[in-house]
Amino acid sequence: MEVSDLYEELKNDLFRFAFSIARHEQEGKDLVQDAWVKSLKEEQLLFLPRHKQKAWFYRVMKNKLIDERRKDRRLTEWEDGTDFPVQELAAGRLEMTELLSRLSPDLSDIVFKRYWLELSSKEIGERIHLPAPTVRYKLQLAVKQLRKFLEEDER
Repeated sequence: MEVSDLYEELKNDLFRFAFSIARHEQEGKDLVQDAWVKSLKEEQLLFLPRHKQKAWFYRVMKNKLIDERRKDRRLTEWEDGTDFPVQELAAGRLEMTELLSRLSPDLSDIVFKRYWLELSSKEIGERIHLPAPTVRYKLQLAVKQLRKFLEEDER
């Protein structure tokens, strides 16, 4: 038996399982894809009985999902610990709307959603169709620009 035959036999069950444990369709597809990539390194998998092959895939997908959720939780905790105290820095000197207007519209939108709507980078990413790491990067850029603007205004 070849890997392509195994895929054809198991794909419906694997997608059904992945979609049942994932938050959304794309996450389920990613779980299946990651499991298949990992299966290419497991030569003995082709020689196992069908029920053990399914169990192997289910376990790999479940473990991958657990790892991703833990990673998201760590990143969210990290993100919450590095907040930019916007209100404190601008208190009494500049209106925040004026300061935000100096940023590009996309950076201003991300800062607003993070600090006024208190959304996580993952939630912001879902709303503006960007990955959470990209949102965190753009937020970091915005914070650097805001600090630069405040330093310039102090002079």
